[in-house]
Amino acid sequence: MLESGPGERITTAALAREVGVSEAALYRHFPSKARMFEGLIKFIEDTLFIRINRILQDELSTQERCGKILTLLLTFAEKNPGMTRLMTGDALAGETERLRVRISQLFDRLEAQLKQILREAQIREALRPKVSPAVLASLLLATAEGRLMQFVRSEFKRPPTENWDEQWAYLAQNLLQPYNETTPV
Repeated sequence: MLESGPGERITTAALAREVGVSEAALYRHFPSKARMFEGLIKFIEDTLFIRINRILQDELSTQERCGKILTLLLTFAEKNPGMTRLMTGDALAGETERLRVRISQLFDRLEAQLKQILREAQIREALRPKVSPAVLASLLLATAEGRLMQFVRSEFKRPPTENWDEQWAYLAQNLLQPYNETTPV
């Protein structure tokens, strides 16, 4: 349901019809439509951050960590177009501000994670970003968010992973450089 009708407001009546229950049954499980959306946002957060933690445990290189986290975000969006509408805020038009804040916090956490990885590169790999970790993390996340927006705007015809390997290779090629005494700080 979330993937149909981009830009359209979602009503509890339509949601109940879609899942095959009455509105009353929905409200027995959720006190409000906002709580239904919050449950979906929590699912997105849990799914992404459980996998991000695995990436951090398994991958040593900063470039691989950043690349896999961004690829995870894009792949999750591609497999869950309705959730992508939530992540871009498209499905939240006319809903409570609290939901938009939750989505904003999700992306803030993703950006903070990327920033931390980039900061650790200086210590773990004797590498440093060509720009500050904050600027680079923002750029990387903005690129991924742009891919999500294209996916929603195209009504899910243009997958966020389309050409991603080439795009990531281009971004990653100048992501970090070795840190040495002749490199200006």
